[in-house]
Order: sequence, then C-alpha cells, then structure tokens
Amino acid sequence: MPETSPDDAPPGTAALAFPTDFLWGASTSAYQIEGATNEDGRGPSVWDTFCRMTGRVNHGHTGDIACDHYHRYGDDVRLMKDLGIGAYRFSLAWPRVLPRGRGVANQAGLDFYDRLIDTLLEAGIEPWATLFHWDLPQALDDLGGWTNRDSAGWFADYATIAARRFGDRVKHWATFNEFSVFTLFGYAFGWAPPSISDKAAHLKTIHHVNLAHGDATAVLRAHVPGAAIGAIHSVQPCRPSSDAPEDIAATALFNEHWNLCFPDAQILGTYPPQIGASIEPYVRAGDMARICQPMDWFGLNHYAPMYAKADPGMLWGFVFGALPENLPRTGVGWPIDPSAFEQTLKELTSRYRLPIYVTENGYGSQTQPAPNERAELDDQGRVAYLAGSIEAMHRALRDGAKVRGYFVWSLLDNFEWGAGYGDRFGIVFVDYATQERIPKASARWYAALIKSQKAPPNRPKR
Repeated sequence: MPETSPDDAPPGTAALAFPTDFLWGASTSAYQIEGATNEDGRGPSVWDTFCRMTGRVNHGHTGDIACDHYHRYGDDVRLMKDLGIGAYRFSLAWPRVLPRGRGVANQAGLDFYDRLIDTLLEAGIEPWATLFHWDLPQALDDLGGWTNRDSAGWFADYATIAARRFGDRVKHWATFNEFSVFTLFGYAFGWAPPSISDKAAHLKTIHHVNLAHGDATAVLRAHVPGAAIGAIHSVQPCRPSSDAPEDIAATALFNEHWNLCFPDAQILGTYPPQIGASIEPYVRAGDMARICQPMDWFGLNHYAPMYAKADPGMLWGFVFGALPENLPRTGVGWPIDPSAFEQTLKELTSRYRLPIYVTENGYGSQTQPAPNERAELDDQGRVAYLAGSIEAMHRALRDGAKVRGYFVWSLLDNFEWGAGYGDRFGIVFVDYATQERIPKASARWYAALIKSQKAPPNRPKR
C-alpha cells in the first residue's frame, strides 16, 4: 500500500504517496524525435514515404528533422536528469539499424544507440527500449510488409541484432508499441501507412504481428540475461455513441479490435470470439504457442475513453462516434475522464495478472500561429490533466491494481504523425526553428512530483 504523503508534493497531488520503488519516466519514439532520416546510412521507412503523399500529413510536415534528437540526445538526457526522471522509454528505428529491414546491420546506426544508452546510464537513467514504434523499413513494405508471413522472421532477426548489441546494458524491452493503432489505421481505415483498407490484409497483419511479437520475445529471452520483457498496448474503454442496437454491436467489435486481439492472443493464448472466427483461416498449427510467450510486464498507453458507432461504409462496420457533450476535452479535442484510466488499470490487473507500467499518458494541445506558440509554456491544462490521471492511478493502486511505474507522453513536443507539428504533447517545449528546448510548467510540476516521492535517507526502499 502507498505510504504517508510527503509534505512537498506539488499542487494536485498533496494527498498522494506511491511506493518508494515506483518508477517515474518519460517516453518518446524514434521517428517522432530523431530526425537525421538521410544520415549515416539510415534507410527510408514507411512514414518517410507516407509523409510525401499529398494530403496525408497536416501542412506536408515530415520527420526529416523533427527534434534533431539524433544530434542533440546529450542535451535531452541532461534535461531528463535535471527533471529527476528515472527511466526513459525510447524506440530503436528499424531502418536505422537495418536500412533495408534485413541483411547487414548499419554500424553507424548501432553506434548511435550505443551512445544514447551509455549517456543515459551515466546520468543514472534506466533505458527502456521499444523495438517497433511504427517505422517499418520501406524495403520490407515493398515485399508485403506485415501482410507477408515472413515478416515475423524479419522482425526476429532484427530483435536478435538489437538484443546482442544492447542487451548487456538494456534490460527492459518492449516488442511493439500500440499494435492495434498501426494495424487498424494502416490496414483497415487507410489513415496511416501503408494506407489500405482490406479485410484479408488486416487479418493477416494482426496475426503476423502477433507472431513477430512472440518470436521476438523468445529471442530477447535467449540473448538478454535478466531481461524484463513486455509489450505496449493502447487500451481505452470503448463506449457506444448511442443506445441504438447497431451502435452497441459495432462497439463490441471495435473493442475486440482495439483492446483485445493482441493482448488476449499474447497473454491468454486465444483471440476474442468475433476476430477469432475471422482470423482462423490464417492460423497454422503451433502459431498460438509461438505467440503466447511468458511476459514480465504489461505496457499501457492510455489517454481517454473511445466512442464508436455503426457505419456500414467502413471496412468493419464501425467508426469513431461523437463524444458526449458534457465531457471536458483536451486541446486536441480528446475527452478528459480520469475514471476511465482508473477503470482500465483495475480491469487489466484482473484480466492479465501482470505488473503494469503506464508507458504513455499525456495531454495534447494545438499550437497558435507564431510568435504566440510560447504561450504553451504555461500549460496549466496539461498540469491539470496529469494531476487527474496520477490521482486516478493512485486510487487504482490503492484498490489493488498492479501499477509499477508511469511514463509521461511525451518528454518533448514532436512530430505527431498525421497531425504533423500542430499538436504538442511535450512537457518540454521545442522551438522547431531553432531546436531550443524550454521546460513547460508541466515539466516543473512533474519534477516536483518525482522529487516528492523519493524516499528520505532514513526510510528504507521496498
């Protein structure tokens, strides 16, 4: 159980105290911050291609420069150290490690991650590596990408290179980030790479990505002594936009696609019923045993509840529905409902019985035309959102949820996929013209929270 609250907790958390070994971190992803997309042998990813398709990304933005983290990682690590952040979840860029997705590894790309990992460790920050955060090498997509069953082997080979190179220093690994988002948006809705809408392609992708997860987990287990292996899922309560029977039925199927088809297969060894019936033609003998590998932790990305409605014109007959009018919203229009976060943590604990790390949670806002962007520095909306989320997480922990850590999304303002640079989720402001980093009010608030949770010298750690 949590202990007595420290006296120096920041506003909004004064009554809270977490276990002294609770992990406080920050998350980013490679394509969203690194830049240097054409440097040191990196190959193109599907997102490099997608960004150059007319009308796909707001204002034609790309990740070519992003936050220039490739050159400024030392500054970013110092920022985290100054904030007291204990762990950093980053992703490896598959096309930086293997420019064509397979074959000979790119030494310069491996060297970059060596430098990043060593700098983190020197700063006393624990590195948490994610193998895949959506940037599939374009050369593999040209071979069918995730619709090709060979993709599981390609991914396992990539995981082997990463495990052998970094496993002496990196002990916390995630195979994938948000399986349901990149598969549903890319292969069903057509909103992300490879921008198709095809049931067979989507079903194959779900199954092959699950196989890739299982094979990579086995690789990490074999090559990283003492590895703590997890996978990161976007889990949000799915609610119908109305009481109409068709909306309720559509929401049930949406829930299977968004919340269940990946963690159920990976942890429970079975697909949910509706998807299971559709995916059966693509499942071979022994596949579920390959997928269902022992896991050490569950990574949760949570932002807001989802509302769905029936739409016969969509591939699966569902689409995002209207939000209730009475719900407050973030600056990017997402509903604010901390009770949904608390509910999710409790339900995941009951369903999967794994320690949970919240690997993303945060507040998006939209920038104003320059030079007014810096009004974003006093981001009290983000402070209030984070305080509400952390209070909800504390209630869930108090009631038995197995929550072990929290990573804020995101350390930096960055490239936000289809929204380009118009949406900002960072606790640190990035001036994209100069690459200056300025901690926002939310960064100072988060630093104060972390400091308030550290054990005094005379209080033993658990």
